[in-house]
Amino acid sequence: MTQQTDHHCKLFVLDTNVLMHDPTALFHFQEHHIFIPMVVLEELDHAKKGLSDVARNVRQASRFLDELVKGADQNTIENGLPLSRIEHAPNGDAKTNGRLFLQTRQLNYLLPDSMPGQIADNSILSVVMALSKEHPEQKIILVSKDINMRIKAAALGLCAEDYHNDQTLDDIDLLYTGTTQLEKEFWDNHGKNMTSWIEQGRTFYKVTGPYVKDWYPNMFIYIENDSFEAIVRQCDGENATLELAKDYYSQHNSVWGITAKNRMQNFALNVLLDPEIDFVTLLGTAGTGKTLLALAAGLSLTLEHKLYQEIVMTRETIPVGQDIGFLPGTEEEKMAPWMGALMDNLELLGSRSGDDDWEKDASHNVMMNRVKIRSLNFMRGRTFLNRYLIIDEAQNLTPKQMKTLITRAGPGSKIICIGNLGQIDTPYLTATTSGLTYVVDRFKSWSHSAHITLRKGERSRLADYASDIL
Repeated sequence: MTQQTDHHCKLFVLDTNVLMHDPTALFHFQEHHIFIPMVVLEELDHAKKGLSDVARNVRQASRFLDELVKGADQNTIENGLPLSRIEHAPNGDAKTNGRLFLQTRQLNYLLPDSMPGQIADNSILSVVMALSKEHPEQKIILVSKDINMRIKAAALGLCAEDYHNDQTLDDIDLLYTGTTQLEKEFWDNHGKNMTSWIEQGRTFYKVTGPYVKDWYPNMFIYIENDSFEAIVRQCDGENATLELAKDYYSQHNSVWGITAKNRMQNFALNVLLDPEIDFVTLLGTAGTGKTLLALAAGLSLTLEHKLYQEIVMTRETIPVGQDIGFLPGTEEEKMAPWMGALMDNLELLGSRSGDDDWEKDASHNVMMNRVKIRSLNFMRGRTFLNRYLIIDEAQNLTPKQMKTLITRAGPGSKIICIGNLGQIDTPYLTATTSGLTYVVDRFKSWSHSAHITLRKGERSRLADYASDIL
C-alpha cells in the first residue's frame, strides 16, 4: 500500500465478520478509505460454501471485490481502487468517493507473546498496528462486529468501532410507537376550525394545527382520562383527518369471544380488523396479547367475514436452550413444537366458541382446517393470495429475511408481524438492527400499514410481577 491519501480521510480496516454480516459495507464509508488484510480474504474464501445467509453474503462480497479489481494493474491496486468503479453500488443516496486498499506486502507488527485468541484475529490486529506506526498522521480504525476483537484492540491502544450502518436507529427508545397522547388543552388550540361528519356510520373529524405535523397515517391518538380515542386517516402538513376508534371493550362487540383489556389492545384490534390496512406490526413484552389478538382477528376475518381463505402462521426456528435435534414428520409436524403459542391461543379461542364440549370440538376442528403452519425455509419464490399471514417471533429476523417474507404477499393478503425486541435469540442481531425494528421504521409513513406497541401485560399477576422484578 502506497498511501497517498488525504490526511483528513480516515482509513477503516474491515474485519471478516463485517463483510459476512453486510457485503455492501464496502460502499458505506462515504469519502473515507477501506483496507482489507489478506487474512480477511482467506477467511472469506473458507466461508463461501453453503446455503446459509452468511455464505450468501460472503459470495456477494467476493463478487463486489472481483468487480473492483477487474482490469486494474498492480500500480492501481497499490494506490487504491476507487470504490466508484462499480456503477450501481448499493450505497443508497450516499456518494462513495473513497478507495479500497488491499494488503500487497508483509505488514507484521509483533504482538505480545502472550496475546491470546485466534491466529486470524491476531494477524488483523498486527496489520492495524503496523499501519498505525507507518502512517501516524492517518486515523486508522478497525471495524469489527466481534466485541472481543474490539476489546483486544483497545488493550493494544488501537482505535476500534462496531459496524453501525445496519442500525435502523441510534437508540431503540426512539422507535415509532404508533400512538401519541394528546395534551388536555389540545382542543383549545386545534378545535376552532374543526369540522366533523358521519359517513357510513363512522365519525370523522378534520383538524388543523402545529401538532399535526408529527403525525403519521394510521397513528392512534388519545387523551388520558378521557374517552376520546381516534385514528389518523390522512395527514398533510398541518391538516389531518381523524376517525373515532371502534370500541372493542364490551362483550357485545367482541372478536371471536375476545375483548380489549386496555387501550393499546383496542387500538390493535382496530388495525387488525381493518381491511384497508395490509401490514400490521405488533410489539410488546410477554403477556401483552399480541398472538391472541392477531389470531382472533384472523379467525373473524377468515371464518366470519370470508375476506381471506386461510391463516398462515410461521416463525424463525431458533431454540432458547439446547437444540433437541432432528424432528420427524411433514412440514407442519416439524413446525408443531415451535408453534406452542399458536396452539395455546387456539385452545383458548376454541373454548370461547361454544357452550358444550361438542360445540367446542367442532369449532376447534373448523379453526384447525383454516390455520396452516409453514416453515420460513421454504418461503422464497412463493406468493400468498388472499391469505392472512402471521409472522411470529419476528424480532429474530434480519432486514433481508423480513423483505423476503413481506414480498411474498399477493393480492388480497394481509401480513401481521409480532415480536418482542427484549427476546432476540439470533447472534449479531440487536434491538436496533433487528428486521422488526427495520420494518416498523420504514413502514410508518405508508397509508396501508399500522404499528402498535403493547405495553400492559394481561397474562396473570404472577407474569406481570415477574416481568417487573426479574
